Amino acid sequence: MGVRLFVSDLDGTMLPDGNVVSAENIAAVHRAVEAGVTVTIATGRMFEAALPVAKALGVDVPIISYNGALIKSPSGHIYEEHLIDPLLARDILTFCKERGWYIQSYSGGVLRYAEACEESRFYENSQKLTGMAVGWDGLYAHVAGNCKLLLVTEGREVTIKRAETLLSAFGTQVDVTRSADCLIEIVPKGISKASALQSLAAKLGIPIEETMAIGDAYNDLPMLRAAGKSVAMGNAFPEIKEVTDYETLTCEENGIAAAIYHYVLGMGADAPVPMTRG
Repeated sequence: MGVRLFVSDLDGTMLPDGNVVSAENIAAVHRAVEAGVTVTIATGRMFEAALPVAKALGVDVPIISYNGALIKSPSGHIYEEHLIDPLLARDILTFCKERGWYIQSYSGGVLRYAEACEESRFYENSQKLTGMAVGWDGLYAHVAGNCKLLLVTEGREVTIKRAETLLSAFGTQVDVTRSADCLIEIVPKGISKASALQSLAAKLGIPIEETMAIGDAYNDLPMLRAAGKSVAMGNAFPEIKEVTDYETLTCEENGIAAAIYHYVLGMGADAPVPMTRG
């Protein structure tokens, strides 16, 4: 059974940094589209940060953003949107403020944080976008309309501890996941890249068995488990590689292109990019 829907994570999968998609990855996506495959993006990024990538790829299919909370086409059509309850968002902000934790919001597609700092600059640089320092009052003024909230931390150990603390306090109302060693994503309960993948496949009339997902990080795990077939990047966390069907090259080696040629198009030895294993 062939692949009709191919869903790719962005950071660490299609993109090693920023918004620049390699010519190799673009060419592979075009080959897949020409073969009748729907290729799209599933990312923790805000829609506005994923849009330049979709435009570079030349696809106008629904994009999964905010870790599954928003499915929206590059042309602006919203297929599905899930928001954190405003009162709950306020409680989470207060919880982080009391502990001196950095947190940012995305209401209305605008990145907001209390004040410019090392964490905000790190995030802006990694996403190649600019947010707004609005103070805590400004964050509280925009508790409505958030598909997700995000924490930036100093590193893996701090991230794990804070994620566990957030789950203990709010786990019955939201889902908390790690998209990188220093990033914690908070989304509405039951929402993930997996739920978005399943919903999108149903909307497109594609059986889940004919889907393939590729990723590298913890927030990709649900999607990789839900897809008909799954691929781990060569640079993926060990926990990712343990659950996937295949493994490709690293992000820097254009592993997504290799995966498309080998696993989607079945080009094998004729593929322009070599594989780590098949």
